[in-house]
Amino acid sequence: MKKLPLLLILFGCIALVGCNKGQEINGQNLKTVYRSVRVLKERLPQENRIEFEVSFWTIRDANREDGKFLDIVGGKTPQEIIEMGKQIYQERKAANYKGYDQYASWGEMITKFGRERIDQDNHKTNKKEDAKDKANDVLYKL
Repeated sequence: MKKLPLLLILFGCIALVGCNKGQEINGQNLKTVYRSVRVLKERLPQENRIEFEVSFWTIRDANREDGKFLDIVGGKTPQEIIEMGKQIYQERKAANYKGYDQYASWGEMITKFGRERIDQDNHKTNKKEDAKDKANDVLYKL
Protein backbone atom coordinates (compact mmCIF):
# COMPACT_ATOMS: atom_id res chain seq x y z
CA MET A 1 0.00 0.00 0.00
CA LYS A 2 2.91 2.33 0.64
CA LYS A 3 4.07 1.82 -2.92
CA LEU A 4 0.92 3.27 -4.48
CA PRO A 5 1.53 6.92 -3.43
CA LEU A 6 5.15 6.60 -4.52
CA LEU A 7 4.10 5.27 -7.92
CA LEU A 8 1.54 8.05 -8.34
CA ILE A 9 4.14 10.70 -7.57
CA LEU A 10 6.60 9.08 -9.97
CA PHE A 11 3.98 8.88 -12.70
CA GLY A 12 3.04 12.53 -12.14
CA CYS A 13 6.66 13.64 -12.46
CA ILE A 14 7.11 11.65 -15.67
CA ALA A 15 3.93 13.14 -17.10
CA LEU A 16 5.10 16.69 -16.30
CA VAL A 17 8.47 16.09 -17.94
CA GLY A 18 6.73 14.74 -21.05
CA CYS A 19 4.41 17.74 -21.24
CA ASN A 20 7.31 20.20 -21.13
CA LYS A 21 8.11 19.68 -24.81
CA GLY A 22 4.61 20.66 -25.94
CA GLN A 23 5.75 24.11 -27.09
CA GLU A 24 8.70 22.82 -29.14
CA ILE A 25 9.02 21.44 -32.64
CA ASN A 26 9.56 17.70 -32.79
CA GLY A 27 12.54 17.32 -35.13
CA GLN A 28 12.65 13.53 -35.50
CA ASN A 29 11.68 13.61 -39.18
CA LEU A 30 9.96 15.92 -41.66
CA LYS A 31 6.51 14.47 -40.97
CA THR A 32 6.75 15.18 -37.23
CA VAL A 33 8.19 18.64 -37.88
CA TYR A 34 5.26 19.61 -40.11
CA ARG A 35 2.77 18.14 -37.65
CA SER A 36 4.38 20.03 -34.76
CA VAL A 37 4.36 23.27 -36.72
CA ARG A 38 0.66 22.87 -37.55
CA VAL A 39 -0.24 22.23 -33.89
CA LEU A 40 1.97 25.05 -32.59
CA LYS A 41 0.54 27.49 -35.12
CA GLU A 42 -3.00 26.72 -33.94
CA ARG A 43 -1.97 27.38 -30.32
CA LEU A 44 -0.43 30.78 -31.12
CA PRO A 45 -2.36 34.03 -30.86
CA GLN A 46 -3.85 35.07 -34.21
CA GLU A 47 -1.42 37.98 -34.64
CA ASN A 48 1.64 35.69 -34.38
CA ARG A 49 0.52 32.87 -36.66
CA ILE A 50 1.52 34.37 -39.99
CA GLU A 51 4.85 35.58 -38.64
CA PHE A 52 5.58 32.07 -37.32
CA GLU A 53 4.55 30.43 -40.57
CA VAL A 54 6.59 32.83 -42.74
CA SER A 55 9.60 32.37 -40.45
CA PHE A 56 9.36 28.59 -40.61
CA TRP A 57 9.19 28.53 -44.40
CA THR A 58 11.99 31.09 -44.65
CA ILE A 59 14.18 28.77 -42.58
CA ARG A 60 13.14 25.82 -44.76
CA ASP A 61 13.96 27.76 -47.91
CA ALA A 62 17.39 28.70 -46.54
CA ASN A 63 18.13 25.08 -45.50
CA ARG A 64 17.10 22.71 -48.27
CA GLU A 65 19.03 19.73 -46.93
CA ASP A 66 16.61 17.72 -44.77
CA GLY A 67 19.11 16.64 -42.11
CA LYS A 68 20.46 20.13 -41.56
CA PHE A 69 16.93 21.56 -41.49
CA LEU A 70 15.80 19.02 -38.89
CA ASP A 71 18.81 19.84 -36.70
CA ILE A 72 18.08 23.56 -36.93
CA VAL A 73 14.35 23.52 -36.12
CA GLY A 74 14.21 20.50 -33.80
CA GLY A 75 13.47 21.54 -30.22
CA LYS A 76 12.83 25.19 -31.09
CA THR A 77 9.91 27.19 -29.73
CA PRO A 78 7.75 29.41 -31.95
CA GLN A 79 9.51 32.53 -30.66
CA GLU A 80 12.92 31.06 -31.51
CA ILE A 81 11.68 30.21 -35.02
CA ILE A 82 10.43 33.78 -35.48
CA GLU A 83 13.79 35.18 -34.36
CA MET A 84 15.64 32.87 -36.76
CA GLY A 85 13.31 33.91 -39.59
CA LYS A 86 13.99 37.59 -38.86
CA GLN A 87 17.73 36.94 -38.87
CA ILE A 88 17.60 35.15 -42.24
CA TYR A 89 15.47 37.99 -43.61
CA GLN A 90 18.06 40.56 -42.50
CA GLU A 91 20.91 38.52 -44.02
CA ARG A 92 19.07 38.11 -47.31
CA LYS A 93 18.00 41.75 -47.37
CA ALA A 94 21.63 42.84 -46.90
CA ALA A 95 22.70 40.48 -49.69
CA ASN A 96 20.04 41.94 -52.06
CA TYR A 97 18.20 38.63 -52.24
CA LYS A 98 15.65 38.65 -55.06
CA GLY A 99 12.12 39.17 -53.80
CA TYR A 100 13.06 40.94 -50.58
CA ASP A 101 13.81 44.23 -52.32
CA GLN A 102 10.08 45.02 -52.41
CA TYR A 103 9.86 45.09 -48.59
CA ALA A 104 11.33 47.86 -46.46
CA SER A 105 11.25 45.76 -43.29
CA TRP A 106 10.28 42.42 -41.78
CA GLY A 107 7.09 43.96 -40.39
CA GLU A 108 6.04 45.22 -43.80
CA MET A 109 6.54 41.77 -45.31
CA ILE A 110 4.46 40.12 -42.56
CA THR A 111 1.72 42.73 -42.98
CA LYS A 112 1.59 42.08 -46.73
CA PHE A 113 1.34 38.32 -46.23
CA GLY A 114 -1.38 38.89 -43.62
CA ARG A 115 -3.43 40.96 -46.07
CA GLU A 116 -2.97 38.30 -48.75
CA ARG A 117 -4.20 35.62 -46.33
CA ILE A 118 -7.28 37.68 -45.48
CA ASP A 119 -7.99 38.19 -49.19
CA GLN A 120 -7.66 34.45 -49.80
CA ASP A 121 -10.05 33.67 -46.95
CA ASN A 122 -12.57 36.21 -48.27
CA HIS A 123 -12.29 34.76 -51.75
CA LYS A 124 -12.91 31.23 -50.41
CA THR A 125 -16.03 32.26 -48.50
CA ASN A 126 -17.46 33.99 -51.59
CA LYS A 127 -17.00 30.83 -53.64
CA LYS A 128 -18.77 28.74 -51.00
CA GLU A 129 -21.72 31.14 -51.02
CA ASP A 130 -21.87 31.01 -54.82
CA ALA A 131 -21.90 27.20 -54.71
CA LYS A 132 -24.79 27.24 -52.25
CA ASP A 133 -26.75 29.63 -54.44
CA LYS A 134 -26.28 27.41 -57.49
CA ALA A 135 -27.38 24.36 -55.53
CA ASN A 136 -30.62 26.10 -54.58
CA ASP A 137 -31.25 27.48 -58.05
CA VAL A 138 -34.66 26.45 -59.34
CA LEU A 139 -34.05 27.36 -63.00
CA TYR A 140 -33.81 24.33 -65.22
CA LYS A 141 -32.11 24.04 -68.55
CA LEU A 142 -34.51 22.56 -71.08
